[in-house]
Amino acid sequence: MSLKIPESELPVALSPAQAVAIAYSEAIAQVATELTHGLPVLIECDKDLSPYLYADLRNRLKQLNLRCLYLDGRPTPGEDGELVSNGLVSNLLSQLRDAVRGAVEKRVVVLPHLDLLTTSQGTLTSEAREVISLLYENPELVWLGFKDPSFPLPTVIERLFLHRHCLLGIPRKRLSQLVTQTESRKFGKSFNPWALYSYVSGMNAVRLRKLLSTLEGEDYPQDASHVYAQIRQATSGGKLEIPHVDLQVDIGGYGDVKRKLKSEILDVLAAKDVQTDSEEMRRMEELIPRGMIFWGPPGTGKTMFAKAIATAIGAAVTVISGPELKSRWVGESEERLRQIFLQARQSAPSVIIFDELDSFASARGTYTSSGVEHSMVNQLLTEMDGFNSDELVFVVGTTNLVEILDPALLRPGRFEFHLHIPHPDAEDRRQILKIFDQRMRLCMTDEAFEFAVRRTGEFVEGAAVGTRYSGDHLNALCRAVARHRLRENLDGPTSVADLDRAFMKWVDRPKMTLAEQRVVATHEAGHAVCSLCCPHSPPIDRISIRGDMAGALGFVRHQQHAHQYVMTQARLLDDICVLMGGREAELLLLQDLSIGSAGDLVRATEIARALVEEFGCGGQQVGIGYFPTQTEPGRMQQRLSETQLESIDRQVNNILEQQRERAIEILTSHLPMLETLRDLLIEHQVVDAKALAELTE
Repeated sequence: MSLKIPESELPVALSPAQAVAIAYSEAIAQVATELTHGLPVLIECDKDLSPYLYADLRNRLKQLNLRCLYLDGRPTPGEDGELVSNGLVSNLLSQLRDAVRGAVEKRVVVLPHLDLLTTSQGTLTSEAREVISLLYENPELVWLGFKDPSFPLPTVIERLFLHRHCLLGIPRKRLSQLVTQTESRKFGKSFNPWALYSYVSGMNAVRLRKLLSTLEGEDYPQDASHVYAQIRQATSGGKLEIPHVDLQVDIGGYGDVKRKLKSEILDVLAAKDVQTDSEEMRRMEELIPRGMIFWGPPGTGKTMFAKAIATAIGAAVTVISGPELKSRWVGESEERLRQIFLQARQSAPSVIIFDELDSFASARGTYTSSGVEHSMVNQLLTEMDGFNSDELVFVVGTTNLVEILDPALLRPGRFEFHLHIPHPDAEDRRQILKIFDQRMRLCMTDEAFEFAVRRTGEFVEGAAVGTRYSGDHLNALCRAVARHRLRENLDGPTSVADLDRAFMKWVDRPKMTLAEQRVVATHEAGHAVCSLCCPHSPPIDRISIRGDMAGALGFVRHQQHAHQYVMTQARLLDDICVLMGGREAELLLLQDLSIGSAGDLVRATEIARALVEEFGCGGQQVGIGYFPTQTEPGRMQQRLSETQLESIDRQVNNILEQQRERAIEILTSHLPMLETLRDLLIEHQVVDAKALAELTE
């Protein structure tokens, strides 16, 4: 079936009542049948829709000789003919009481304002306690209730209604009958109601007619984007954001992540939008994952990628912080979730972003608090399972701890698309820095650019141990440079010195004496010389004794190893040798030993023990096998004999001693290089790869 509708087949004019009758004809007919058979019915719909639905139902029931009594709480005439009002709720209760106790024949009692009887948490108001007994008192009455989707109903009232109809949005197959010929001209010569549907799927027929009748613009435009922008503005709601984040322009690097998003989501949506066959479009809609998990370290742009998806499909975005959803009041957290999904569906196309999803959606049974998280997960699952395939609503959950999420969320049909967004690699950092450089007009030199890329491959100075640079850190770095340029009124290019100042501005560096610097410089020079002479050690990028890394007075930073995924015995032995180089250099040049080598010894011993116990490199004394001397979680304890334990310890010590002697031999044979490098470090505090290359030529 073609999606293009000729203008001549569209209606010339439509009233709101006609639009409601067309849009919900099947549901209205079903409700009328159920009421005729004496079955109470609850209709969930927007307030402005209920009068038109009631009017249509009343006319249908009148033809079947079934009377309707509409209880709306309006003031009633008193004995003197004057209107008497005791308040809307009191009037409603009075009308309800008269209807229940005065009825002698079968009739339909219509309750258009059930929300007046409840609080925002879905409990009865103090004035409405009498409602429960009244609703169940007279079996001759057939109840027709209208429920506002913004208000939950108490369970005791919902149970009264055996049948329930949810009339939120517009059935897609009816949309072509709800647009007049004049209005269709605003969308171009070929009107495609399915393309329009993605923008108005959450609107009811009454609001749709009001919106379409107010569209501005010329007839038969070449580009209908202006009209769609008007519709998008009207449907997005005040609390939702219309993002403008271009996936390629505003997000630097992350080529693999972008390719996955494009191939799995955006390309399918683009193919769907150009389809002219309805069956093919439905097939494509079934392929699109509506739930996505973006996981990775903090600051890597997970929310940014979600907004880029929204921008690409013209969707509104609502960002929800997981911790903010929690409430100490029973049922309020679940109600907040329900309202979020309701608003998103009414504002489709839309993207809901749950930031820090793990804060309430961790695996059920692991909670240590009140257990409200269990109910929130259940509510989230219910809402996601309630999506229709033709609704363009996406849910994105961002988390740093994907492994603790509830497994029920991760199964296909819910959060089935998982995307890892890691720390940026060198090329990613280069592209991110280019964006910030251009945006903040830093005018970095090529040398400064490469310096920034290399330097941000290290851990963040002044931050917690092990913190790597993310997109947020790069943004903060560039802003620090921009602020310095603004304060100093600098117009020239940003140099390496400017960047280095920004890197170190907030680092609380220790103020070492010259003697202390000599010890640290000797230690780091020992590491560096051994590394230069070990064939399987990666190239050195930078040596520092400025104390600019948390927990260390100095360090030797290596470039990324050429072989990232295959670790060999020779490489591990080289690592032990390099670790031994620091302490042996101290003994060689200072004839003394500082405690700075403690961490090196711990790491060297761990590597040697792993070689013997886990990797089968213990030689004939130990044998080939897996011989753990410590119990690991989830693994059965393996009993080893005393002889076997002694052999393991002996071989570990042999490996350490062999690599220590190897380090001594390297340092002794390259003593001039060791002393020169030590002196350079004392003088300059930092030696980069370029200066090191000149030293070793």
